Amino acid sequence: MRRSYAENFQFNLGPTLKKLLGILSKAGFDGFLLMIGTMILLAYFLPQPGMVKEPVSLEQIANAGVSLIFLFYGLRLSVEKLKAGLANWKMHIIVQLTTFLFFPLIVLACRSLFVGTQFELLWLGIFFLAALPSTVSSSVVMVSIAGGNIPAAIFNASISSLIGVVVTPLWVGLFIASATGHFDVTDIVIKLTLQVLLPVVIGISLNSRFGAIAEKYKKQLKYFDQAIILTIIYTSFCKSFSEHLFAGFTALELAGLAAGMMALFFAVFFCVGLLSRLFGFSAEDRITVLFCGSKKSLVHGTVMSKVLFQHSTITGIILLPLMLYHALQLIAASIIAQGMARRKEKE
Repeated sequence: MRRSYAENFQFNLGPTLKKLLGILSKAGFDGFLLMIGTMILLAYFLPQPGMVKEPVSLEQIANAGVSLIFLFYGLRLSVEKLKAGLANWKMHIIVQLTTFLFFPLIVLACRSLFVGTQFELLWLGIFFLAALPSTVSSSVVMVSIAGGNIPAAIFNASISSLIGVVVTPLWVGLFIASATGHFDVTDIVIKLTLQVLLPVVIGISLNSRFGAIAEKYKKQLKYFDQAIILTIIYTSFCKSFSEHLFAGFTALELAGLAAGMMALFFAVFFCVGLLSRLFGFSAEDRITVLFCGSKKSLVHGTVMSKVLFQHSTITGIILLPLMLYHALQLIAASIIAQGMARRKEKE
């Protein structure tokens, strides 16, 4: 019995759609992004819980949760893995230079388009995104799907997190004073060291004793990470909505911002791919450079925004480009990784 055109279309689309949804789910693109949108809506319609200070505020809970996130992250990161990753130093230098130099320079070159307009604060959010470390989990997942160098991906994503504690505040500090009225780089680095770097170091030191336990319960720890991120997003947007900071943005302007974030991703992705070919990297190493060099971390962004923009109402706007980039990078990278995997299977 012959199928109709519609039935054939559904038959062909079904497995592809299911496979794509499976990839997105592995990368963290499941209900979490839906929950981010829910938190923003909740902050708009019910901001009062996010503003309460006594007896314990949601901000204080989030601060404690941030330190625990990085403690658990350190528990799953062994010294042996870090040592093994040092071998391919050329690739690591390209990835880190892309993450912390090439990305910010691209956004910095566009600053003149925003200065003196109502979007100047939005540019600061885009620059903050550009100065952030690479994401860990989704980068490794995409490299794995595409058939890249997984140990190198783990090393690059991990070392990027540690470098970002110092480099990100130094970059953002060049422009943050004009937006918030103050910036003390020493104070910021000390806070990030105590809240982020110290827990990671403690976790690494305890890896031999508790690393296996942390690895066993990594799914549950992921849910804890997400709960803390959602809390930070909710409290940040509560402040921004209370000050009516989004009143000047139309739906068309927000769509333009999303298009700009997609253009930024592909600009970096293309240039990093070109660089990796010029340096003669193997196919597996090129894949690692592509996905580690083009991704940005929502976890580190939400955490660092609490420290860099402490007591400021602009945090919601600062996080807006990052949240759009986070969602779009997962969609684009998943489609690209799936295409690479199919080509390798044919070869």
